[in-house]
Amino acid sequence: MIAGNGQFPLLFAKAAHLKGLQVCAIGYQGETDPLLAEHVPVLEWCYLGQIKRIIKFFKKHDISHAVMIGGVAKARLLTHFRPDTKAIALLARMRHTHDDAILRAFADLLEKEGIRIESSTFLLPELVAPPGIWTSRKPSRSEREDMRIGWKIAKEIGRLDIGQCVVVAGGSVVAVEAIEGTDATITRGGSLGKGQAVVVKVCKPTQDTRFDIPAIGLGTIKTMQQVDVKALAVEAGKAVVFDRETMVEHANRYGMTIAGFNEEDLQGT
Repeated sequence: MIAGNGQFPLLFAKAAHLKGLQVCAIGYQGETDPLLAEHVPVLEWCYLGQIKRIIKFFKKHDISHAVMIGGVAKARLLTHFRPDTKAIALLARMRHTHDDAILRAFADLLEKEGIRIESSTFLLPELVAPPGIWTSRKPSRSEREDMRIGWKIAKEIGRLDIGQCVVVAGGSVVAVEAIEGTDATITRGGSLGKGQAVVVKVCKPTQDTRFDIPAIGLGTIKTMQQVDVKALAVEAGKAVVFDRETMVEHANRYGMTIAGFNEEDLQGT
């Protein structure tokens, strides 16, 4: 396992243990939760960009299958990126250094080294966002219209590999996710939306969902609550949801709505 930040690597390690699988992990300095060491027999620490070290670790432990799980804060690339010669050569061959392109090129490189990249959710299919309205309150007509607008814009910024999330209020886009991440986008958009904002988070059109998939959780809802955002739409089947039961309970307590949609669900709104 190549582990980024968040709870996903911990959940994966626990699920693997229950299924009798042994997981050797690579952790990134400044990103990966140190608690992961308690759930895997081997944890090797490295910096972003140390590709040769990762390959050497996998070959040392005779690993032929791997998952890439958890996020990497884009802003941290400015302080924790230490590319080795293999990483520099990889970047030099690329026409674009967008997130998707880098991750796909990295995965392709590992596969050429005999390390097959598996889907990050293959042990945890229950984390995948289901379709439908998850909460007691359904989206209002105006919220659904803002979700439709947000969906279209989010897909476009995703196509450009800018981000996955937008905030819409009263038919206007008030925040677009970039390097700052989803929570900061919600905070900025909610402060401008004055209680009328809707959050939409989708999978990028060209995203490789084996290792790069949108994620939401209880923290998302708490951030929305802080800035009085009442509605969230996420792409069903193409996002992971952490602490879903607790997340929905919290949303119901504060009169919020959460929905898993696909594009067809929002057509004709």
